[in-house]
Amino acid sequence: MKKLVFVPDSFKGTMTSLEICEQMRCAARALWPQVQTEEIPVADGGEGSVDAFLGAVGGSREIAVVQGPYGERLEAFYGLCGSTAVVEMAAAAGLPLVGENRRAERTTTYGVGQLIAHALEHPQVTRLVIGLGGSATNDGGCGAAAALGVRFLDEAGNPFVPVGGTLSRIAKVDPSGIHPRLREVEVCAMCDIDNPLCGPQGAAAVFGPQKGADPAMVRLLDEGLLHLAEVIRRDLGVDVLSLPGGGAAGGMGAGAASFLHASLQKGIETVLTVARFEERARGADLILTGEGCIDGQSLRGKVVMGVAERAASLGIPVAAVVGDIAEGAEMAYQKGVAGIFTINCLAVPYSEARKTAKRDLFFTVQNVLRFMDRVCVQR
Repeated sequence: MKKLVFVPDSFKGTMTSLEICEQMRCAARALWPQVQTEEIPVADGGEGSVDAFLGAVGGSREIAVVQGPYGERLEAFYGLCGSTAVVEMAAAAGLPLVGENRRAERTTTYGVGQLIAHALEHPQVTRLVIGLGGSATNDGGCGAAAALGVRFLDEAGNPFVPVGGTLSRIAKVDPSGIHPRLREVEVCAMCDIDNPLCGPQGAAAVFGPQKGADPAMVRLLDEGLLHLAEVIRRDLGVDVLSLPGGGAAGGMGAGAASFLHASLQKGIETVLTVARFEERARGADLILTGEGCIDGQSLRGKVVMGVAERAASLGIPVAAVVGDIAEGAEMAYQKGVAGIFTINCLAVPYSEARKTAKRDLFFTVQNVLRFMDRVCVQR
């Protein structure tokens, strides 16, 4: 009996990774009704990460009432997957939650910290995964840290919860009251960008404008993050200025590393580890992965490359089924990808291609499998 493993990222704006897994499974079973499949949908840490983990390893979606980006009452969620809790910060601090009212200097990650605290109430949890992506915030993770017991003091010694526009008021950070369970669990933050905390490529400069910051506000936010980094280095002994990915999610990358002692990991590495990829893939005939567009940037730890690297040790061929192919994609072959197949066979614009994406994916997967079947028979 044949065995296939599906490990796709979403095709942004077209299909979720769960939907892609479903189409791949349907295409395979239409040819081989008895085929064995393993499905590991992938998300990059932004919106949809919890559902992707639940689809990959099973578990439950837990509900908690927390503060939203502006302190409003919000019913949010996180995932509980055995001993792993998955919190996507977008669930409590995401851009869709603020609509057009985008003011990065006022939004908070406090609700993210409340979700983490709620997850830590489950005694079986020994690993905490935090998805960094899709945030409406620029507070360096201070709100989340405050919700977990870290105190931020101003010059007069008064505690307050910093937001993007008040980071420069922080005179001291006191971590002594942090949630005790954080000392017992492994914390990792899914981060697929390597932007630093500050500067021209930092959180405020690159991502601030999409969160409502004009040039003057970008400068204020960047100065605030720089001040935060200096206080963190002095009070916590952690240098987050040079941390790749520190600028993720409005500086939440730096905040997670310094306040929660989190490791920053590529999303695909986190997913494959939690989903026990090697164990589930062993003995497979083929691994099908994919992403919306494969190009030279895909070599920087994105899904296709991450899957190919892990599959190499198992000796299993990897085929990438993608929405489109761009310059630099050919480098994937040097990293272990056996074949790249676009579902956009007619080479139409995205606005047209997305309308038939599911059908085209089904057709392309069947083409790959038919070819594989014929080659195997001839051999």
